[in-house]
Amino acid sequence: MSTDTEMTLPAGNTSPDLSTGSVWFIGNATVLIRYAGFTILTNPTFIHMHEQVPLEYGLHTKRLTNPAIEIHELPLLDLIVLLHFHGDHFDQVAEQELDKSLPIVTTPEATKELGQRGFNNTYPLDTWSSLTVGKGDIRFLITSTPGRHGSPLSEVVLPEVMGSIWEFQSPSGSILFRIYITGDTLAIDDLKENPRRY
Repeated sequence: MSTDTEMTLPAGNTSPDLSTGSVWFIGNATVLIRYAGFTILTNPTFIHMHEQVPLEYGLHTKRLTNPAIEIHELPLLDLIVLLHFHGDHFDQVAEQELDKSLPIVTTPEATKELGQRGFNNTYPLDTWSSLTVGKGDIRFLITSTPGRHGSPLSEVVLPEVMGSIWEFQSPSGSILFRIYITGDTLAIDDLKENPRRY
């Protein structure tokens, strides 16, 4: 599989522990994943219980529980993976309080939305395109996978979505760990391509 884009992060001062990692569910679609020296956040939403986020066309959704932590309690992040641009995946708290220079990997459509809000360090991925992120001797490869948010007719009004496959690679190129993030997708035929490729 070819890599379309590359990014290098500062290596840091320590050798990463490859024997352990963590997946911390913060709420809704927001998850903090730490492995091999990388700290990655998905779909940042940090509004509180009973607060609302806008969707589109005047629609809103209300949060039913508080996030597990506040946004200012996050550790230092290497990057964010945003699987689509909707208020319940990137809310007003994220828009106001996240560092605008933080790398964000997302869909081409979401890249435009983020750019209008001052987030310009974005990496758009079309389906099956990849980004390799280097940090020291470890490589993190993220590949965009198919997704569809609603019925074919609803695609006109719903945002572009993606899933993603993450691979953490050793200096020799062997796979240390692989995870599939589905994103908000229906069970469409295109998903059958995932196990064929992996």
